[in-house]
Amino acid sequence: MLNAIAATGVALTMLSTPISTPYSWTTPPPPDKIVIDVATVNGSGCPVGTAAVAVAPDNTAFTVTYSKYTAQVGVGASPTDFRKNCQLNLRVHVPAGFTYAIAQADYRGFGHLEKGATGIERANYYFQGQSPTAYANHNFNGAFDDDWQTTDVTDVAQLVWAPCGEERNFNINTELRVSAGTSDPKKTTSFLTMDSTDGSITTTYHFAWQKCP
Repeated sequence: MLNAIAATGVALTMLSTPISTPYSWTTPPPPDKIVIDVATVNGSGCPVGTAAVAVAPDNTAFTVTYSKYTAQVGVGASPTDFRKNCQLNLRVHVPAGFTYAIAQADYRGFGHLEKGATGIERANYYFQGQSPTAYANHNFNGAFDDDWQTTDVTDVAQLVWAPCGEERNFNINTELRVSAGTSDPKKTTSFLTMDSTDGSITTTYHFAWQKCP
């Protein structure tokens, strides 16, 4: 289960400072190159061709970059734009003798919420054939106009490890929602986004590694 760390309705402007994994793992990452293939992409927040995955050179994390992931209400928004979601189905090719879990997830974006409007970012994940983790929710309250960042940390005892010797796809579900609340959607627009046209805004998933028996 992921523990949510965030300040509700407060901008967290630390995008230029990477967040390190909060644990000191005894097993270092495997030295061989990790390859992640995107098997399928589904959802209104990630039309085909708008989500990209990259693995950190030291194999400690991987990032996901979106280019059309915005939930909005108000002027210029369609009735269904208040909610956007994305499910990524990834094939993580792990070197023989190793398994991994996700220790921490960092989500980043930009938001503009009029006074009285609210927003939520939520996420969970699971390996193929296993039950999904509980959703970790982060709430935002207007008035708000800034970069945002949320962090979900998994307790050591609750890490979900990929089965050793098996290649199971890894599923990530994310969602953004915006509600006009007491703001006037006929005169204003409120939105939350995980968009990044230049790759500078990414979601980051930190690996924990373990050697298989």
